[in-house]
Amino acid sequence: MSSAQIEIQIIACLVAVACAIPGTFLVLRKMAMISDAISHSILPGIVIGFFLTEDLNSPWLILLAAMTGVITVVLVEFIQKTGLVKEDTAIGLVFPTLFSIGVILIAKNANDVHLDVDVVFLGELAYAPSYRFLINGMDLGPKSLWVIGTILLVTLLLLITFFKELKISTFDKQLAATLGFSPVVVHYGLMSIASVTTVGAFDAVGAILVVALMIAPAAIAYLLTNDLKKMLVIAVFSGIASALTGYWIAHYLDASIAGSIATVLGVLFLLVYLFAPKKGLISVLFRQKRQQMEVYLLTFLLHLQNHTEESERHLNHLSEHINWGKIRSKTVLDLALKNNMIIIENNIISLTEKGQGFTEKAIDYITTNSTVAIEKMKEDFFLFRG
Repeated sequence: MSSAQIEIQIIACLVAVACAIPGTFLVLRKMAMISDAISHSILPGIVIGFFLTEDLNSPWLILLAAMTGVITVVLVEFIQKTGLVKEDTAIGLVFPTLFSIGVILIAKNANDVHLDVDVVFLGELAYAPSYRFLINGMDLGPKSLWVIGTILLVTLLLLITFFKELKISTFDKQLAATLGFSPVVVHYGLMSIASVTTVGAFDAVGAILVVALMIAPAAIAYLLTNDLKKMLVIAVFSGIASALTGYWIAHYLDASIAGSIATVLGVLFLLVYLFAPKKGLISVLFRQKRQQMEVYLLTFLLHLQNHTEESERHLNHLSEHINWGKIRSKTVLDLALKNNMIIIENNIISLTEKGQGFTEKAIDYITTNSTVAIEKMKEDFFLFRG
């Protein structure tokens, strides 16, 4: 493995970590599309910075682009607060306008430099090692490595310093204000970090991969845990794993590195979306089916409790009286038997003491709207779930 390959992978991993941290808070704040808006709308800031400095490596590009990102957020919120349009519409109005301005400026005045529309959209990590950071003739490595490394270090320091403020303002703005710090300041601080991170990764990986690395790892972590610290860790490791895997897939297929990493992120998210233990689609569908079966069971037990006549509780006529098909009737009957809630004598079904107790508690829960979670009650009674 060559030094260039190692440098590319290190840059990809650093970008993944730097994007995952602000991305986690954007996902929690339900502002995922803001990252897409920022990644496109910072283009005018980069172009204007280049016109002023005529240097793609000038720190003014990062500062002006970050300011453009914050302006994007301000404009989106201003339009949204008018009440005339919703947030997604406001985003759809602001970022295409700013991005189009940037594209026009590039097309008119910057066609002969590295700053072009293809790089903006796709980026190319393979070229990152070609642009070196030199001091007095000493090669200190790729410029992208130093830029994104510095941004990541600042992001980590701010995360550690203001973690409590970020956490509280993300989940409860009123509590944050009560405790004495401004949620607005924290909000725009987060947007500034997201903007600076996007700019730092912009030239190396392009806008598409920046959005993918900022949102997909955070979304993956969101489906796997409810703990903020664990979510940050999972998002970081998901981003790193996808970056390394995507690089080697691109290497063997001779394909775009950015495109391969984004594809790996998409596949990984799909797997988590389907198979996450609690929030995955399969788990949710299974839980919904189980809850539906438990409703059928409760209906069945209520029927038994409310009818003393044997004809209503006869095994062979059960489906007729409850108006169920034979398959559903048998499934519910088996579930009740497994949980020892009924007994069958001479084809007549009767509630056991356990079944009677469960039915009475369920009725009490329904009629009083008790704050006690019904799932806890079910766990006390059920050995087998539907």
